Amino acid sequence: MHYNPRTIALLAELHHPPLAPDPAPIQRVHNQMYQAGAPAYSSFAVTPAGAVLSNPVAVPNAASYAAFLPDRFQFREELTSLTVEGFARQVREVSELVARMRGIQVFTSQSITVRTLVNTRHFRDSRAYLKEGMFGFSVETESFGREPQLLGIRMVFPPADGSQSAFALRIESCAGDPRSLFIENQASFGPMLVENSTASIETNVMGAYEFVVQRTLNFIACFDMPFEEESASEEDEGF
Repeated sequence: MHYNPRTIALLAELHHPPLAPDPAPIQRVHNQMYQAGAPAYSSFAVTPAGAVLSNPVAVPNAASYAAFLPDRFQFREELTSLTVEGFARQVREVSELVARMRGIQVFTSQSITVRTLVNTRHFRDSRAYLKEGMFGFSVETESFGREPQLLGIRMVFPPADGSQSAFALRIESCAGDPRSLFIENQASFGPMLVENSTASIETNVMGAYEFVVQRTLNFIACFDMPFEEESASEEDEGF
């Protein structure tokens, strides 16, 4: 079944052994990107937590920045126009430059968060999809004396089959848009030696995203069925 996912947030954190804050290397990276043309970030700032590269945003609650904290690189694109492929490439390229400038030899772990909205095909309300389609509830929620206004499911997939990747998945109704399902995947990956290759940074971002738009949407489609077909079949059988 075809869906049109709308990715609303992409976050990436690359953890490394703690370092004393030093904004000078980040500023040199920023200058280097400007000299090369089409810099990933337009602004450089120093905050109490560390150096930050950022872009201006046009809508409320949006964010576009890379923060270099004592123990991690943190990248965030929220409600911006950057594609997932562009984000993955940007995280890898900027991380390579900063790691080289700061002498970082290993990223001890990487975490990726993908947040997406999607409309179901046969339900006008995501709460009805979850309650009736996925959970198969009928009158059971009357036990609470009121109808729940937010429903959801959480599943955790630990590392398996020799892989160091893990996924924590949430599928929920969306309070701000009842028509949409909210999907969040928090993915984690193992350590990586910088001198070998940083290509896995980009691969991991894409892997976290594909877990949503392929595997999770396939799962959602299993319950996205019209009830009219079931009713019609019962009438044909004389019920």
